[in-house]
Amino acid sequence: MSSLLPTMRDEFERRDPDFIRQFLPILWLLASFWYRAEVRGLEKIPPEGPVLLVGNHSGGNMTPDTALFVLAFSAYFGAERPFYQLAHSLVLAMPALWWLRGFGTVTASPDNADKALRKGAALLVYPGGDYEVHRPTWESAKVDFDGRKGFLRTAHRDHVPLVPVVSIGGQETALFLSRGKRLARWLGLDRRFRLKVLPISLALPWGLNIGDMLGHLPLPAKITIQVLDPIDLRARFGPKPDWNVANQYVLGKMQKALTKLQSQRRLPIVG
Repeated sequence: MSSLLPTMRDEFERRDPDFIRQFLPILWLLASFWYRAEVRGLEKIPPEGPVLLVGNHSGGNMTPDTALFVLAFSAYFGAERPFYQLAHSLVLAMPALWWLRGFGTVTASPDNADKALRKGAALLVYPGGDYEVHRPTWESAKVDFDGRKGFLRTAHRDHVPLVPVVSIGGQETALFLSRGKRLARWLGLDRRFRLKVLPISLALPWGLNIGDMLGHLPLPAKITIQVLDPIDLRARFGPKPDWNVANQYVLGKMQKALTKLQSQRRLPIVG
């Protein structure tokens, strides 16, 4: 009897270029009419070979920034270019997000990150994970990886360019009130499910939404995504970097770009 959990090989093989091409028109409608999406700077991404794309994360478990960037990347470079995204296992278990597997989303782990890059693929990671994606809405323009630096070590060890990606608008698709860190600790979610938060939000159709385990209907906020210039960590910080310095440099670049995007917005949701 086969396991219900996909093996690492199964996860990577689920990416299907034909499925991506068939699904692109639906995502284009979503991007154009619901999110009025704007993705800038795709030409900054190396046109081939492995690359680590590092983004800030927004919008709760129904993260629109991921879907919109995957759409833009696939349309710009073509569905045949290997492209994977890391996501928490609980997100991949959500019924409404079944289609992520076909686009190349795999379970977040250091092994899967290394495997994707060894395959010569582009890889999208969100170091802030569940901590950042559920930050309060009034912190929409803040990059917060909760001190995580593993992405730097991955890019440095695997000799791949690191390309920061920042987005604004996703945290306005619901009213996120609290990460619920204390509640998550009290319930032991970190030990059982690797969850440091049990978020509390006001979201459709539930009203008060605790945990966001069933997802929610995102509000039609305008989302803008900006790709920044590639960073060669070895060239800039040498063979043995001070990870704190490297982290401050990368996050500083991202925060500056995100603050600029925020300054260009007139109103929440409207953009």
